Amino acid sequence: MRMHRPNHIKPSEITPESVYLNRRQILAAGIAAGATLALPASAAGPTGAKLKATRNAKFSVPDSPNSYEDITTYNNFYEFGSEKGDPAANAHTLRTRPWSVTVGGEAEVTGKFTLEDILKPHALEERIYRLRCVERWSMVIPWVGFPLGDLIKRFKPTSKAKYVAFTTLLDPKTMPGQRSGALDWPYVEGLRMDEAMHPLTLMVVGLYGHVLPNQNGAPLRLVVPWKYGFKGIKSIVQIRFTERQPPTAWNLAAPNEYGFYSNVNPNVDHPRWSQARERRIGGSLFNELQPTLMFNGYGDQVASLYRGMDLAKNY
Repeated sequence: MRMHRPNHIKPSEITPESVYLNRRQILAAGIAAGATLALPASAAGPTGAKLKATRNAKFSVPDSPNSYEDITTYNNFYEFGSEKGDPAANAHTLRTRPWSVTVGGEAEVTGKFTLEDILKPHALEERIYRLRCVERWSMVIPWVGFPLGDLIKRFKPTSKAKYVAFTTLLDPKTMPGQRSGALDWPYVEGLRMDEAMHPLTLMVVGLYGHVLPNQNGAPLRLVVPWKYGFKGIKSIVQIRFTERQPPTAWNLAAPNEYGFYSNVNPNVDHPRWSQARERRIGGSLFNELQPTLMFNGYGDQVASLYRGMDLAKNY
């Protein structure tokens, strides 16, 4: 187990952190037009197949979304390189068909499921979420997906299941960043069961009304909007229900910097910088810093999950 962050990773690069209604639609990519969200006039548009989805206003923030170009060209996905532009440049090597997810651990329903089987029963929603990264930058992204809790119920976790653990694809041939020692591969993450079941927690298959691009975690990724972006594990191939708290990739690499919970908290500094302010990506590189919101602005919905906990200790 590596307990210190490798020296060759720059502090500015620490990761805050990647459809299908039925099998025919996935294989043919002939997904019917559904919910649409107007792209900014200056933004490059999505090229993937459209998704049939319904806008969920209840769980969408009123902020204007970042452009598709912002979202798909400035992101963290260390499996394809540590620079912000590396995923967009290199993720074309990822093959997302066929794809399967192995489900195991403390659950009544386990086994290996095709992506089509995982997604088929779920109606897709479009939700506009804030994304806050530990590197002090943020975006607003119109994700398309379905509640993780709905998926979990299908596997019937037992009373022993206290946590949900996730694992990313391990394939250095198609994920060149895994040939480096940046992390102990494969990437792993986890949530407490009540966090996983919260209605804000989303399994994502698209953005801006279209199939999720490779660089953003195709074909299946997690989004937990009140946590730092690195909790949103990408290209998921395994889900496991556990009685004990599972390991997480960045906590293994640098436990003094990245805790299991990783809730957005402006009152808890990263050991090497303050988290009190953030910069919205897009427009000028000199965008004015703005105050970071507790729980990324989702406190009314999720603060009760942590009642009585010391959030400075459980960072």
